[in-house]
Amino acid sequence: MRVLRAFVLFFCSGGGRFESRKKLPIYALRKSCVAGLNGYNLSMAHKFDSDSGNGTVLEEKKAKVKPPPMYKVMLLNDDYTPMEFVVSTIQKFFNKSREQATQIMLKVHREGMGVCGIYPKDVAGTKVELVTQHARAHQHPLQCTMDETE
Repeated sequence: MRVLRAFVLFFCSGGGRFESRKKLPIYALRKSCVAGLNGYNLSMAHKFDSDSGNGTVLEEKKAKVKPPPMYKVMLLNDDYTPMEFVVSTIQKFFNKSREQATQIMLKVHREGMGVCGIYPKDVAGTKVELVTQHARAHQHPLQCTMDETE
């Protein structure tokens, strides 16, 4: 409680300097800080109504946070990259089992593209870059892209 009083006295007294060293009751500190700290009470974390000046507590609203947009990471078919390399790449970078990686590889081979995973934008971009670098390091033209999901 002393730390809180010292903080409030420091920041709520005029100009950020200690004008008074006397101990004030906590309710007096609350009212004196309503205007000085954007209406926030440090001891109860409630917002006060600074317009009325009587220190009434307003209801807090929960902020609704939207989930981040998700992106599909896809491999595209080409005629030169060996199937075994595609399977090992899927296992290495997307943590899929051998069977799952083989199914994705066959989908890429038959349909022209296959989804390896759905991730937030930054993770999807990193996976695309890692797969592309890995393919180029092994001299394969494997292409990996990302597309926003609906």
